[in-house]
Amino acid sequence: MVEAVQDAGVVVTGAGGGIGAALARRFAAEGARVVVNDLDAGRAEAVAEEIGAVAVPGDASAVVGDARDALGGTVDVYCANAGVAFEDAGAGEPLDERSWALSWDVNVMAHVRAAHALLPEWLERGRGRFVSTVSAAGLLTMIGAPSYSVTKHGALAFAEWLSLTYRHRGLKVHAICPQGVRTDMLAATGSAGDIVLKPTAIEPEDVADALFKGIQEDRFLILPHPEVAEYYRARAADPDRWLGGMNRLQRQWEETR
Repeated sequence: MVEAVQDAGVVVTGAGGGIGAALARRFAAEGARVVVNDLDAGRAEAVAEEIGAVAVPGDASAVVGDARDALGGTVDVYCANAGVAFEDAGAGEPLDERSWALSWDVNVMAHVRAAHALLPEWLERGRGRFVSTVSAAGLLTMIGAPSYSVTKHGALAFAEWLSLTYRHRGLKVHAICPQGVRTDMLAATGSAGDIVLKPTAIEPEDVADALFKGIQEDRFLILPHPEVAEYYRARAADPDRWLGGMNRLQRQWEETR
């Protein structure tokens, strides 16, 4: 058992399935009091009933108040896990602005709004934990997914800013950056996901395991796929070579379309 989360009030957004459900199950198993949030009320309630948690369905951007009430007044851990992804329609057919706006709102601004609502209490208490489900796309990129790649970079940058700004005041921040995870979102990535993500895809429970190991080791960056660290180093050391390699994947993907 991880002492840091025992009896903690935990909120997990996008927890009706996939990584979010796995995180909610793991926190509950570790003795936390969990709020399960999802836009799909039925899925949120099903997961909550399974693990003895409380379902608070609705928009992740506005869940903090109701979640705080459901937990008796205090949120100790907030998992900003809800996310959206759109596949590029192809060369010459960029995503429409509504898709970009929704990506910014869910993948970045929901995190900002949650932190804005939680920080005053956390800073007053001198403790709090913010968990951001980012994706390896936030460290690297992803072919065929422009709005996802760009906004996940934004989510990582915001998590970094939170950590460097408030760590001396008791805020713990973790950024989870997996590659492929066997979820509905992976299934929706189409042929690009088949090339890049599916060959090394892991289970959502593996992501939860990686997070809890990171909590025990007090690490910011959580890499369920350890090889991502090497890719990140290669990208930083020689960006042109790395971009050339990614372009080869892009061309391979285009040949399958």
